[in-house]
Amino acid sequence: MTTIAVIAHSKKTFGGGLGELRRVLHDAGHPEPLWYEVAKSRQVPKCAKQAMADGADLIFVWGGDGTVQRCINTVADTDAVIAILPAGTANLLATNLGVPQDVAEAVTIGLHGDRRTLDLATANGEHFAVMAGAGLDALMIDGADAGLKDRMGRAAYLWTGARNLKTSPVNAKVEVDGRTFHKGEVTCVLMGNVKDVFGDIEVFDGARPDDGLLEIGIVTAQSQGEWIRTLGTVVMGKTENSPFVITARGSKFKMKFDAPTPYEIDGGVRKKVKKLKVKVRPKAITICVPNAS
Repeated sequence: MTTIAVIAHSKKTFGGGLGELRRVLHDAGHPEPLWYEVAKSRQVPKCAKQAMADGADLIFVWGGDGTVQRCINTVADTDAVIAILPAGTANLLATNLGVPQDVAEAVTIGLHGDRRTLDLATANGEHFAVMAGAGLDALMIDGADAGLKDRMGRAAYLWTGARNLKTSPVNAKVEVDGRTFHKGEVTCVLMGNVKDVFGDIEVFDGARPDDGLLEIGIVTAQSQGEWIRTLGTVVMGKTENSPFVITARGSKFKMKFDAPTPYEIDGGVRKKVKKLKVKVRPKAITICVPNAS
């Protein structure tokens, strides 16, 4: 008998909200799941640990990418299975895995969908499933988190991105699998475990979350004109044609910046650092996905 837990970010919602979730689970034969509500995503790890201690082997996570990341970081390399209930703004992991923003359908996937074992990666020791980024990427997300996402949705990222286009570059040394890949000025470093790391745009066309590798893109664009050209090639799916982007793939990455630089993982901004180490963790998490039929 599967023991089900729900970890819900109470300030996030979709469909008929948590009331609908309770009804759907009840009708599916699970009237009394282990239930934990949090007001902030940083409270999720404590709940995830408690859920596992209480015997949960299937954990439904209600929230955005940040909420899901906090849970995944806690249960990585355990037997717990994650089912995503995408109640956030971007819901990048759910989108890449085909989990819809529909309460009943997402619950059905959790209860009866396929179980897919995926890679994770760590950034300075913390697990992520979708992406990690430093520089403009982190500044854009940090600005959007200042209440803008609640008012503007995904457009908040575009707004804050435009405001930060004149951000000064930093000098960086980037190593991929032990070899120097780039040395010089950068305005953004982005690593992706999946194709879509920004809205519905496939930034990393070759990325797969189960191949033991991450994609990395280093952006050197500085002026508004250079950024417009860069974003244009990304939107057109021709990132490799941009003179301001270089890409590679690997399993280990080391970055050294000449000034403290903000970074983010799965849409959550962390403190500024001068060193960032990223490493792939193959087959570290199991997540419910739609049936492959």
